[in-house]
Amino acid sequence: MQRRSPKPIIKLQTGEDSKDNSVPARKPGVHKVLSLDVTLNPRDANAVGQFGQAALFASNEDAEVRKRWDEGHFNVYLSDKIPVDRAIPDTRPEMCAQNLVHDDLPSTSVIFCFVDEVWSTLLRSVHSVLNRSPPHLLKEIILVDDFSTKDYLKEPLDKYMSQFPKVKIIRLKERQGLIRARLAGAAVAKGEVLTFLDSHIECNVGWLEPLLERVYLDRKKVPCPVIEVISDKDMSYMLVDNFQRGVFKWPLVFGWSALPEEYIKKHNMTVADPIRCPVMAGGLFSIDKKYFYELGAYDPGLDVWGGENMEISFKIWMCGGEIEIIPCSRVGHIFRGQNPYKFPKDRQKTVERNLVRVAEVWLDEYKDLFYGHGYHHLLDRKAIDIGNLTEQIELRKRLKCKSFKWYLENVYPDMDAPLAKAEGLVFNRGLRKCLALQSGSLSFEICDLSKQSQHFNYTWMRHIRQEDLCVAPQSKDSGFGLQPCDNTKPELRWFHKSSNSALAEHLITEFVSHHMCLEAGALGDTLHLNPCVPRNIFQKWQFTHYHAQ
Repeated sequence: MQRRSPKPIIKLQTGEDSKDNSVPARKPGVHKVLSLDVTLNPRDANAVGQFGQAALFASNEDAEVRKRWDEGHFNVYLSDKIPVDRAIPDTRPEMCAQNLVHDDLPSTSVIFCFVDEVWSTLLRSVHSVLNRSPPHLLKEIILVDDFSTKDYLKEPLDKYMSQFPKVKIIRLKERQGLIRARLAGAAVAKGEVLTFLDSHIECNVGWLEPLLERVYLDRKKVPCPVIEVISDKDMSYMLVDNFQRGVFKWPLVFGWSALPEEYIKKHNMTVADPIRCPVMAGGLFSIDKKYFYELGAYDPGLDVWGGENMEISFKIWMCGGEIEIIPCSRVGHIFRGQNPYKFPKDRQKTVERNLVRVAEVWLDEYKDLFYGHGYHHLLDRKAIDIGNLTEQIELRKRLKCKSFKWYLENVYPDMDAPLAKAEGLVFNRGLRKCLALQSGSLSFEICDLSKQSQHFNYTWMRHIRQEDLCVAPQSKDSGFGLQPCDNTKPELRWFHKSSNSALAEHLITEFVSHHMCLEAGALGDTLHLNPCVPRNIFQKWQFTHYHAQ
């Protein structure tokens, strides 16, 4: 999960401190969110890290801190000193204190998946759920052990959790990865709602009811808590900015982005209102169990970890659901500099393979933006075995899901997603004429925007394309032809706007052994591949319009 930018906590807030005499009388069947937290008066108020404050260590402990860092890629030494049931500040906006939720909310199964998780953070995660969740809503906590190797996560964990009747442990017999581990937990869950959480979190006061309320109001809503920051260095609990949502950039890279100011004003939003979220971070969310399976759950063809948040986000939005971030639900999360867990296969290839599956099923014609932006990773796509997609494609048809174009227009309209890197006329600066396609062959004509034969797209796959035909050199000496466009053929790729500023206007091919450039014959009747010459104006080309990179 991507690291978030935190803000230090300046003051503590509790819902019970906020008073408003104008609040209407309680309505039948609803109540204010409970400030349920048995640790508000902790056993030891002076304990290390209590109330979410930074934990400090002496200079003579530095060696031990560094020694144990690699156990979890955070300050494990300090974490082990902090109570597993420590108090943390109530960081909800004050307006949340007046929100009403229904009395008959659905129950939930909270699912933690872990492999070799640090003892203290796993226990702190579980205690935060037990201590800050209304008992009648917490059906169970399911711990899915994804074939951990640490001895303390075996019999000692069983013994410790045996004191909590609602905690169940499932142990997988071989490493499955996060995605399949979650599916294993969901398969045995008895709650009406599934709540997935990472195993290094701390749920805040009143975190659960606002999530379940959204599912109660609409079973196709998928609510996520605001994810706040637990420092990996000193374990302090920190706020994040309001009005943040999950988004992606090409090639399907998750990130956080502020909600556009004009959207906030248009909808007269307050800091307590749910926020439409184009893509969830993936680690923390609630979903109606029946709806989860109606959607096909996670794609079982995804391996280990990576891309599952994109897959389920696109599936939810395009197939009739909504993803929201709920400001009145807050959960702290340890954001680490790197993931400490091992992948059975190459980490990068596993993530790329998963993302290719997502792109092929959900992105429609926009998958070229994914491939184009990730070009350096995916040159040899045939070498990536993405498995069979038939079941996922049929699922999308059966659910009558909308197009990715609809998603961009209605869910993420501020996303820049042009289908071409450049488009329009292809102007040669030496001839001062434009490329044209006539009767299946290329020629030069006086530039005329009204002529469709002169319009080409320079695609994200580096093709010079008109309809389904792409410009292709036949060989170094035999001129040019047109071939059906095929993303897997390297001979159809042209590099334009090169990082080499001297060749920025050139069209460069790698089809031959050395980089060669497309050159117009001085008489305007031929096209050649010649060695690239920065000042040769017959090798310089311009499209009418360039989209932002």
